Amino acid sequence: MLRVYVDAATKGNPGPSGGGVVVTGTFNDEVIHEQLHFPLGTCSNHEAEFRILLAAMEWLVEQHYTQTTILLHSDSKVTVQTIDKNYTGNPIFQPYLTKFKELEPHFSMLLVQWIPENKNKGADNLARQALRKFFKN
Repeated sequence: MLRVYVDAATKGNPGPSGGGVVVTGTFNDEVIHEQLHFPLGTCSNHEAEFRILLAAMEWLVEQHYTQTTILLHSDSKVTVQTIDKNYTGNPIFQPYLTKFKELEPHFSMLLVQWIPENKNKGADNLARQALRKFFKN
């Protein structure tokens, strides 16, 4: 089982954004611990949360970490509720929900769960690192 924690940081709304991902657990008897950060471009804070969740899923597919239980944790209620309900009335979020639906079948078991911000500090720190890199370039 792998636990994946995602978070985004945005300066301004919309504004430059970065995302962080922490992956921990075991896969095929191998201990996995990865810390990743990605620039997410200029977007709103909610869009950044969707983008980093999708980036984490794409990374998991690329690494072939799909045939295990994945608990994907986000502190974004908007993102998690959109996925849970499989619906959004916001046309800006629709492409993200569509992309989630395209990626989801790659996973044997994927559970997306909301967690409070104070339980997501690792991903938050990585998101802030990605945001700092945005300003260095």
